[in-house]
Amino acid sequence: MSFSKKYTSKHFYQTDGFIVGIIALLTAVLSEVKVVPFDGEVFRFGLGSITFFLLILIWSPVSLIRTGIITGITVVGFRVIEDFFISDITISASVWSHLPALLFYLVFALGLHTIKIVRYKTFPLILGAWATLFELIGNILEYITRHGLLHQTNDFRDWVLLFGVALFRSYFVVGLYSSITVSEQKKRMQEMLEVGSELYGEVLYLQKSMNHIEQITAESFDLYRKLKKNDQHQLSIKALRIAQEIHEVKKDSQRILAGLTKVTGRENSDTLFLADVLDLVVVANEKYGELLKKKIIFYINLSANFETNQLIPLLALLNNLTANAVESINENGEIHFDIREESPHICFVIKDSGKGIAEEDVSIIFEPGYTTKFDDEGVAATGIGLSHVSEIVQKLEGQIQVETSAKGTIFQIRIPIKNIRK
Repeated sequence: MSFSKKYTSKHFYQTDGFIVGIIALLTAVLSEVKVVPFDGEVFRFGLGSITFFLLILIWSPVSLIRTGIITGITVVGFRVIEDFFISDITISASVWSHLPALLFYLVFALGLHTIKIVRYKTFPLILGAWATLFELIGNILEYITRHGLLHQTNDFRDWVLLFGVALFRSYFVVGLYSSITVSEQKKRMQEMLEVGSELYGEVLYLQKSMNHIEQITAESFDLYRKLKKNDQHQLSIKALRIAQEIHEVKKDSQRILAGLTKVTGRENSDTLFLADVLDLVVVANEKYGELLKKKIIFYINLSANFETNQLIPLLALLNNLTANAVESINENGEIHFDIREESPHICFVIKDSGKGIAEEDVSIIFEPGYTTKFDDEGVAATGIGLSHVSEIVQKLEGQIQVETSAKGTIFQIRIPIKNIRK
């Protein structure tokens, strides 16, 4: 146990050291992409502080103060090396000239450490204000240090420019970080909803199986009592054992169902607009089509849009039908979505240009076990996708119709708006 802890701790600090090194190196390099607002090249505005602040927000090193010191030293060292190769300035003069940059990164990092920056990552306006303050203090101290060391003059315009640049750079970084965060959150939400929609269908199937298990348990126990009454001792014991085993399976299934229900119950608390739900479905099935090496064009006609708290059921419903449409298309094809309000219902129409469904199969496609899909070894798929669709539509008190021909298939679903509107 102790060895594992030591190894984990060592690995942790090695990782953090690598992060600090990358922050310092990238900051030093990008700080040379600069604008010189004052006369001469003594004071520079570059991408260094932007890079430093953004990487701290993204990677969150353990010690901000250590990160600031190492970054400052790296920046100074990088600039001294640069002077050594491209100018005639002595090393001591170069160090003396660039040393105030170390002060800036130290002060900036110290400020972020003091306010505990993690607290403000979700409050961009406050975070931007703090960053502006710390960058302004750092810039002023760096500027004053340079003025004291190099005997340069300054005026009010310089101070205004310092404030303006600090304000711009701070909110630019905060805005960029917020955009990245929102994008990542949207991606994670999409992944979670996709998983949730798949689980929702399995929950419906498991709930139906639970009813069958309950019925089989009762019949097995009834068989046990009849056999016992007829003095069939050995057979009655076997029947009882079967009933007991099925009962254990039932209890295990109940525990699994309870856990899955907690996951798929999120639709009661989360909301999205129908347009967003449809967007998730299209994006997911565009990727699915690419995976199957098919070129499929999606068309959307959305004349009704409102917030819904039935995300998981709708995603499970639309994903199943759309994935089936993707699979039914040979190489190139189209899938059309038409969503419109026909009060008091909302109507979902999904039309594809696939090979269609055999006429004799139309009446049984929603039954568990129906499938036209086989793997490379000829083994049939489970055939529960469309039965899930039927279960979801029934649960939402809706109706589903299907039309099919050699030119494709049309699924039309009508659901009471009150059952899916927030």
